[in-house]
Amino acid sequence: MLNSESEQVCKSVHTILVADDNATSRGLISELLSTEGYQVLESNDGNHALSILEKERIDVVLMDVIMPGMDGYEACRRIKGNPKWCFIPVVMLTALKDVESRIKALEAGADDFISKPFHEEELVTRVKSSARSKELLDQLEDTESILFALANVVEVKDQYTERHLKSMARFAEQLAGLAGLSVMDQRMVRYGGILHDIGKVGISDSILCKQGMLTMEEYEIIKMHTILGEQIVEPMRFGSYVAPMVRGHHERWDGTGYPDGLSGQKIPIGARILSICDSYDAMTSDRPYRRALSVEEAKKELLMNSGAQFDPDLVRIFVSSLKDICG
Repeated sequence: MLNSESEQVCKSVHTILVADDNATSRGLISELLSTEGYQVLESNDGNHALSILEKERIDVVLMDVIMPGMDGYEACRRIKGNPKWCFIPVVMLTALKDVESRIKALEAGADDFISKPFHEEELVTRVKSSARSKELLDQLEDTESILFALANVVEVKDQYTERHLKSMARFAEQLAGLAGLSVMDQRMVRYGGILHDIGKVGISDSILCKQGMLTMEEYEIIKMHTILGEQIVEPMRFGSYVAPMVRGHHERWDGTGYPDGLSGQKIPIGARILSICDSYDAMTSDRPYRRALSVEEAKKELLMNSGAQFDPDLVRIFVSSLKDICG
């Protein structure tokens, strides 16, 4: 069953920066959050906290208000005033109870407060909430960047790609959901659908847009787009999850695909999903070398190649839910 597969498309560890000049308090918070599975970095003043932000990717900052040198207010102000850091949640740690102090923190851009002495469960809950907010903002930022990059790069190379990418993203996300993948994994598969053919930017126009059949040499060059795509995607924030899908979306269930000849469940489930969606959309679209097939003809082709080219369980889900997937 697909639902019981042990494959995980997406797993992340959040990094928390704890800035507090009180070593005891700082150590207690670090130990507590480390136990909860977070990576924790420590700083004893505002200047040092900013230097850490310059070097590390931080998801949440826990900032003490009263520190020597640069206090928490000023450090928070600088974080929120920097385009690279402005979306990082800053949670102020304060023993100050007066309203004026909290207003000052809000004016500096603080996102939340935790009073000292703090309750451990409250601190963990607030960190989880802040980390979740940052994760959602990162997703939106990454998605926008991807779409703009594709619009300016891939679309120029292949006019067919723009509509195909939109269809792929929608089909892949829907099929991932029906296959039982988590919401986060569905998002990663959607990204794979958008990026699966990004490697075509490295293929010559004379081959990519050729009318008629390709020669064997030209076909070998076309096959390289999976490896080129992997190389392009890997450096992205979510590259470790999406790059294997991009590389593997032309693998076949029976092991005769490319570039690695993987078979069965050795093929990443995201790549198996993309393979079905890619083939269906290609079959039901006009191409330079043939006219589009009807929906019924495309369904027959998928079923005919189930267990050979495609994951049979995923084909069954896709074909039986085609009206819902394609809307």
